[in-house]
Amino acid sequence: MQDYHLYEYATIRLIPRVERGEFINIGAVLYCKHLRFLESKFHYDVEKINALFTEVDHEVVKSYIGSFEAICKGVKAGGAIGELPLAERFRWLTATRSTIIQTSPVHPAYCKDAGATLNRLFEELVL
Repeated sequence: MQDYHLYEYATIRLIPRVERGEFINIGAVLYCKHLRFLESKFHYDVEKINALFTEVDHEVVKSYIGSFEAICKGVKAGGAIGELPLAERFRWLTATRSTIIQTSPVHPAYCKDAGATLNRLFEELVL
């Protein structure tokens, strides 16, 4: 088991009308402490979203996605949250909130390669 590392992940959901609770998975985020890994991956399909939800401000959603990615990367655009340690950024990103971008509950598992695992989860849960 030495080659395997504990990781945590969540799907990222677009919930245009929070009061209805309807959503579409638009991304995934994965954190692995041992590998010092925190990354998110998004697929924003405007046609699919428009088919399901008629009133989405795509520019606002894309700006939220940009903020989410900046926080993951820890770049200046991530603001004060982006300056926190990896674990704290992941916890902040996956905290329960009532907004149009939310995450699923966090799930733990083990992996050898966090990047490959994120890609696999992304393909299974988002695409």
